[in-house]
Amino acid sequence: MVGGTNEGFNRALPVLEVMGKTITHIGDHGAGQICKVANQIVVALTIQAAAEGLLFASKAGADVTKVREALLGGLAQSKILDVHGERMIKRTFDPGFRIRLHQKDLNLALESARSLNLSLPGTANAQQLFQACAANNGADWDHAGIVKALEKLADHEIGA
Repeated sequence: MVGGTNEGFNRALPVLEVMGKTITHIGDHGAGQICKVANQIVVALTIQAAAEGLLFASKAGADVTKVREALLGGLAQSKILDVHGERMIKRTFDPGFRIRLHQKDLNLALESARSLNLSLPGTANAQQLFQACAANNGADWDHAGIVKALEKLADHEIGA
């Protein structure tokens, strides 16, 4: 996710290729940051959706491991459901990407949205769930820990 002039991008490309394998020139200066924030919005909402789906299945009495397996074979399949859904089920919240860092990115999204006169209600909701985690000593949990805020609201833990 790179922003800058074509000339600047081409000059930086050899260095970027050493750092990563997927390099996309998004547009002018700042466009890479916009793409990064958009990515974090999609990730947050997808993690929240996976958590809600698994919590629903668990509270309704279904085997969440089997539910996740079935969902991974259909339209709901995603890397997030695969990786973070497993973390939720196995209760492994050691950080890959910390909640406090995701909060920082969602703050950028919400501040930018305000300046654009744009409403992002799903993003605001995910930010509030992350804040509930942070308020319960979870700022350094992996962002899959968003499920813990939802579990608290439901008075039910996945797999319990």
